[in-house]
Amino acid sequence: MSLIKQNDERFRSVVKSGRLVMPYYSPRGQEVIPSAVSVQLTNDDYICTIYRGIHDMLAKGVPTKLLWAELAGRATGTCKGKGGPMHITHPASGVMVTTGVVGSSMPIANGLALAAQIRGEKRVTIAYFGDGASNIGAFHEALNMASVWKLPVIFVCQNNGYAEHTKYEYGTSAVSIAARAPGYSMPGVTVDGNDPVAMYKAAGTAIARARAGEGPTLLEAKTFRFQGHVFGDVDAYMDPAEKAAAIAKDPVPAYRAWLISNEHASEAEIDMIEKAIKQEIDEAVEFAMASPFPDVAELRRDVYAQEVEA
Repeated sequence: MSLIKQNDERFRSVVKSGRLVMPYYSPRGQEVIPSAVSVQLTNDDYICTIYRGIHDMLAKGVPTKLLWAELAGRATGTCKGKGGPMHITHPASGVMVTTGVVGSSMPIANGLALAAQIRGEKRVTIAYFGDGASNIGAFHEALNMASVWKLPVIFVCQNNGYAEHTKYEYGTSAVSIAARAPGYSMPGVTVDGNDPVAMYKAAGTAIARARAGEGPTLLEAKTFRFQGHVFGDVDAYMDPAEKAAAIAKDPVPAYRAWLISNEHASEAEIDMIEKAIKQEIDEAVEFAMASPFPDVAELRRDVYAQEVEA
C-alpha cells in the first residue's frame, strides 16, 4: 500500500514539475484492493487491468524502474516506451494486459483463464475494472461465459463511486455490482475495499475457489478515489463532503496505525519499509529520466509478425 501511495505522490509531483508530460490516472485511495489480492498470488497468476490500474501493476510486481521508464516513454520501459501510461504490460510478473478500452479486461481475462484450464494449470486470472465498466456488454458476456465454463477467473470491480465523471446512482440501476452475479450463477460479494483484512479474506475465498476448479466470483470492492478521473480533472462533479470524509479515513495511514496498535509491526519497522520504498522510487525516477527515447526504427517494429514493406 505504501509503495502505491508513494509512487502516486511522486508521479503527480514530477508531472506538476514539468519533468514529464503525460496523461496520469491517480489510484490514490484505492491502495488496499490490489494489495490484498496480489499478496495471495504468484508470478504465475495473471492479471488484466485498465488504464487507471497503476496500483494493480505495482501490487502485482511490475519493477518500478521499468514502470517509470514506460510512463516516461523511454526505450527501457516495459513496452520499450511505446505503450505509455495506458498500456503497461509485464508478463514476467503476470501483468498480461493493460487496456485502454473500458471493460475489455474481462473477456481477455477469460481467454487467459481458459488457456490455463485447458493446460490443467492451477493459475488464476484477475480481471480489474471500474463500476462504469459493469454497464457495457463485455461485462455481461464475460460473466456468462466464465460461469458456463467454470473458468478460474475473479472479476474484481473497484467501485469508487464514479464512472469517469458520472456518479454511480446516475448511471447504474443495480443496487450493487455484486447483485448482478446471481444472474450468472456465480457468487457475488460486496466488501469494504478500504479494509485490508476484509479485502484479504474475500479475495482469498475467491482465489481458493478458482484454484479448486469451482469457477468464477464477482467481487465488488467499495472504495473512493481521492483525485479526479485523470490528473488535472478539477473533480467539480464530486460531492465535497463525501470526498472530505473519504480522505479523512485514508486507508494507508489507518492500516499503518492498525499494524502498530495490534503489534504486528513496530513503527521503526514500518519506517524502514517506507524509507526503502522512497529510495527505490528515487532510483526509478533517475533511471527513467536517464534512459533514451525509442529509436525512430521502433515505429515499424512489433507491428507485424514479419516485416512487410510499405
